[in-house]
Amino acid sequence: MQDIRVLCTCFMVLFSIIDVIGNAPIIIGYKKKGDIINPTKVTLFSLVIFLFFIFLGNFILNTFGIDLYTFSLAGSIILFFISLEMILGIEFYKRDKSTSAQVSIIPISFPLIAGPGSVTTLVSLKKNYDLQTILISLILNIIIVYFVIKKISEIENNISNENLNIIKKVFGIILLSYSIKLFGRNICNIFNTESVITIV
Repeated sequence: MQDIRVLCTCFMVLFSIIDVIGNAPIIIGYKKKGDIINPTKVTLFSLVIFLFFIFLGNFILNTFGIDLYTFSLAGSIILFFISLEMILGIEFYKRDKSTSAQVSIIPISFPLIAGPGSVTTLVSLKKNYDLQTILISLILNIIIVYFVIKKISEIENNISNENLNIIKKVFGIILLSYSIKLFGRNICNIFNTESVITIV
């Protein structure tokens, strides 16, 4: 019983930070632009990124002289521009046939699903949970991600364009706030001081 409770807690932590339900309007937005979104590719690449950071993340990043905070900072910048696209209706990424096919990897697999927040959280879970619990929780979340993206057309059909635009802008503001928070937190960690950012 205790093991089930621990598994549920670990699962919910990952579910809340991956937030595939909250990312649905963003994914629908890319789909409306004509981008090809492959649910299998999204989930597989996301899973690979997560497993990479569980087993090899710190070692590989350190090999290239990059720490987890710097990697997360880069991800927060990508999230920042994605949120501006959602809020302002502008387009930073030039789309053609090749980039349309790649959108399943960037920005959906990274940084939306396997983003800096979820990757950092996953690595930090190793301090409180055993590897088996983390892996089961991760796989369950990846299955949910797959089915949400697979059913994204049905979700889109049940939401009018007007409501979709409203939801998109609301989540864009939330994503913008999150990216700024992530940026500030990692800047502080990189310089190892909270005095870098002062809130008046």
